[in-house]
Amino acid sequence: MKYPNDFVNKIICGDCLEVMKDIPDNSIDMVLTSPPYDNLRDYKGYTFNFEGIAKELYRIIKEGGVVVWVVGDQTINGSETGTSFKQALYFKEIGFNLFDTMIYRKNNYVPLTHKRYEQEFEYMFIFSKGKPITFNPIMISCKTGGSKTSNRTFYQTSKQNIPTKGHKNDLVKNYKQKGNVWQIPTNSGVKGHPAQFPEQLAEDHITSWSNEGDIILDPMNGSGTTTKMARLLKRKFIGIDVSSEYCEIANERLKQEILL
Repeated sequence: MKYPNDFVNKIICGDCLEVMKDIPDNSIDMVLTSPPYDNLRDYKGYTFNFEGIAKELYRIIKEGGVVVWVVGDQTINGSETGTSFKQALYFKEIGFNLFDTMIYRKNNYVPLTHKRYEQEFEYMFIFSKGKPITFNPIMISCKTGGSKTSNRTFYQTSKQNIPTKGHKNDLVKNYKQKGNVWQIPTNSGVKGHPAQFPEQLAEDHITSWSNEGDIILDPMNGSGTTTKMARLLKRKFIGIDVSSEYCEIANERLKQEILL
């Protein structure tokens, strides 16, 4: 077994299942990754051992750590596979909590023109090992911030659940926590990888579930969005990918940030 520092702030080219076996127990603060979706991604012929990877993630994540799993489903013979749900249930089976089911809504999705409404979202499952230690919520402006609540209604927490007038002297707060549906553009502007997730998505999750100096792992690092944003946000990072081509892209993105 190696020490965490043998991996920290490095892009490691290899099978993530084998590489993670050398990462010590309870040493990773947060995982952010987007695995291959059924057969939707041509991932260099790599066989995706989901169960083995999930078990290793549970072993190496710290108590109170979080795994953000961004995933979608393929449609085969008119039916969605449901693989995302199967994976979520397996994470629960091996000990993770399903802390939140979030939605990544693409505001510039590609229309496919088939006999169903266009697919414009992916799931972002938030799995935690115990109760999450860190939560730094993203705050957004309230549309009615600063206005009086006298004309607003809200539901009481009593058993009757009766709509009641707001207190006349209260003011609406200027900011509130962002909801769990995130609308983000899909294009990250990086060439050479078929399925990059947006830098804004990575930034918001890393900000939410970790602190400066924490170790962020992406076991399927691809073009390196997680590792790039972890560096920019003053976190330590570990990126693993089976493709040497993708590892080169990820390393190049890190070099560009150093030069800026």
